Amino acid sequence: MLKSMIFGRDFLFWIAVASAVLSLAALVWLTLLQFRLKKLFRGQKAENLQNVLAEIQDSLRYFSEKEKETGAFLEQVERRIGRSAQHLGLVRFNPYEGVGGDQSFSIAVLDEQKNGFVVTGLYGRDSSRIYAKPVTEGASQYQLSDEEKGAIEKALGRYA
Repeated sequence: MLKSMIFGRDFLFWIAVASAVLSLAALVWLTLLQFRLKKLFRGQKAENLQNVLAEIQDSLRYFSEKEKETGAFLEQVERRIGRSAQHLGLVRFNPYEGVGGDQSFSIAVLDEQKNGFVVTGLYGRDSSRIYAKPVTEGASQYQLSDEEKGAIEKALGRYA
């Protein structure tokens, strides 16, 4: 009985079903492989595999060079941005009694390293004066007025 079950019709049926399933899986796998190869060759024949790979290598080389160029450009942009005006502070004040309104001002213009300048404009009834002083690392070698110090502090975000 065991012999007839092993070598019987049921056994042969299941072997045929398993063979059909494996054949179908192989067919699906081959179809997917063929689709991927067509995509790789872009319509060319398999004999041109070396040419296709050479084109891919050239493309990779081109994009590698472009990446280096872009990196160098971004470094240059970073340096330029670091030197641009990034911190601004303005203080208006009245230096003289009897002159109406806060017509005088001090403005600080600083870059990323806190270098730049402070400009002070003093408004009077008879005359106006403008002074400019360099600022290095948030300080100046020249004597700064309280308003100029306040403009620098405001530019650096330390002034309420």
